[in-house]
Amino acid sequence: MQIFLSDRKLELVEAWRGAFAGEPDVIPTSDDILSIDCDAIVSPANSFGFMDGGLDHLLSDFFGWHVQERVQTIIRSRPIGELLVGEAIIVPTDNSRIPWVICAPTMRVPIVVWQSVNAYLAMKALLIAAKTHSHEIPIRSVAIPGLGTGIGKISPTNAARQMYAAYKEIIHGTAKFPGSFGEAQQGYRRLNLDANLSEK
Repeated sequence: MQIFLSDRKLELVEAWRGAFAGEPDVIPTSDDILSIDCDAIVSPANSFGFMDGGLDHLLSDFFGWHVQERVQTIIRSRPIGELLVGEAIIVPTDNSRIPWVICAPTMRVPIVVWQSVNAYLAMKALLIAAKTHSHEIPIRSVAIPGLGTGIGKISPTNAARQMYAAYKEIIHGTAKFPGSFGEAQQGYRRLNLDANLSEK
């Protein structure tokens, strides 16, 4: 699967280049994400599918507000009535160049999440959704923005680290269930550099 990591923040693009060095199928770029030819583009929305702010507003203007309606229809039909961080859904855009939007929330509502592993969870969810997508129009390429790096204020270095950890687990199959709670805590600390700093 071809992955385009797209953001206008050069610090984040450089962090991606460092984290994903040696991954030929991953292209970090500062190009406008909507200018990329791909099968799917990621909406890092919220758990209720409101797509009227930031990048999501640009996506809604570009594809049409029916995308938000489709996302919210699916979310409303779920037993919990939300799309949790760590889950993702795919909806059609009716756009021939970019036929799919993958909605993968990085936060329940717009808040600061800089001490979380939400970028990791969202990246895992969107990659799983793309890999398991079964349709006559397949997903072979995905454009992904910074996850949690806007309102969420996850640092570029931390976001890049978390996104690459998720990429390795899902694309390269390196996921390993922790052998103990202590091992789970160590894994969390390795992912969440910002939280480590706050504990000092």
